[in-house]
Amino acid sequence: MYKGIYIALSGAVLKQLQMDTISNNLSNVNTPGFKKENMSFKDYLVNSPATNPEEEERDMSTLSAEKTDFSEGNIFKTSNSMDLCVEGQGFIALEGNRYTRRGDLKLTGDGFLTTANGIKVLGEKGPVKLTADQMQGSIKIDTGGNIYVDGEQVDSLKLVDFPDNAAVVKMGSGIYYWKGAVVKSDAAVKQGYLEASNVDVVNEMVRMIDALREYETYQKAIQTFDEAASKVTGSMATL
Repeated sequence: MYKGIYIALSGAVLKQLQMDTISNNLSNVNTPGFKKENMSFKDYLVNSPATNPEEEERDMSTLSAEKTDFSEGNIFKTSNSMDLCVEGQGFIALEGNRYTRRGDLKLTGDGFLTTANGIKVLGEKGPVKLTADQMQGSIKIDTGGNIYVDGEQVDSLKLVDFPDNAAVVKMGSGIYYWKGAVVKSDAAVKQGYLEASNVDVVNEMVRMIDALREYETYQKAIQTFDEAASKVTGSMATL
């Protein structure tokens, strides 16, 4: 009986984690550049008779991997000159070994181009910064990431890609951390557009319903094992 409880409990814990992941995906459906998370699971044997003949086998479940889906989201027009969309495989480089595809950028009061949460955007010359006069001009960014103010080039966005996306650390708010080497990206930049999240609401809702049903099944199994154990204990007490 206790073996059954352990098995059911391991499944229930994983289904709770899966529902948390799906909930986070759904809560960021309107976040520009957000990349959804997917989870995979695996089963394994505990106390296999081959290694420990005196104990029973126990088939447990565990988290195999949690991976970020880097597929591109749909592109939508905003007509805001500070909004950028990265088309193709690539990321906008930020200070501190950080990177993003979230293109709702802004200019600070001292002329730095930053993400929505204030991280400086890197150009080929370092952090992109405009002078006080340039901040009053018309800013244009071409498909190659070259930044122009009133027709004069001031810098170029540093567009890069990773040799292995699976090793990149997701930090939240569309920011990724990678300390290793990067390669130059051939991605194109579209000014006045943003990339939507790649979350499919209908698909995520179906996954959540399935996970909830499986979680409830594990709960019922745990309850059944617990009731059976109580009956056995009660019967033994009357002997």
